[in-house]
Amino acid sequence: MTIVSRRDPAQAICDITIPALAPWSRVVRRGETLRIVDLEGQQAVDTLFYNAHDYAERYSAQDTIQAQGSAYLGIGSKLLANTGALLATILVDTSGRHDTSAGACSCEANTVRFGHHTQYEHACRENFLLEVSKYGMTKRDIVPNINFFMNVPILPDGNLSIVDGESEPGDYVEIVAEMDVLCVISNCPQINNPCNGFNPTPVRVLIWPHFRG
Repeated sequence: MTIVSRRDPAQAICDITIPALAPWSRVVRRGETLRIVDLEGQQAVDTLFYNAHDYAERYSAQDTIQAQGSAYLGIGSKLLANTGALLATILVDTSGRHDTSAGACSCEANTVRFGHHTQYEHACRENFLLEVSKYGMTKRDIVPNINFFMNVPILPDGNLSIVDGESEPGDYVEIVAEMDVLCVISNCPQINNPCNGFNPTPVRVLIWPHFRG
């Protein structure tokens, strides 16, 4: 069953468009609701969450997967920190399934997977580094992330396969912050695999002050 949000964009305290390829970050206060909108469909949105008051406490893909007993994220998924603390909860999801196993693309990974001619192409890890450096963090603080709207089936042999995204234009997820969190986004610039339909596009981010409901 699809849950559709009744939140009014006109009441959002933040409403911005992240251009294709670009990073973005902002503190989302406890009780605020973050919506990420895939404007044109098939656009992976790499996302990290940190405790806004202690960056050493940050999203843990391993703890999140283990606690919920599922490799994919969706409605009701609780996003856990490396301490076991609850960072945020997914309340609304019109797309269906989101990856948190495949990680972020990087210049190094691009070179290995797609050839040396891709070495200088922009990548999510570089986007993350640009954003976290604004808060005094370094590459050591970039951990395995969430890939909203990214379709990564697990094959029978246990390998991950990045295939065409299934999100439609306008699909979105809504996440409520369970503590003050720093949200860091890379609007994925990958053009060598189908996670973005080989054509990175903008996404929209809105934040509301209301808590649930």
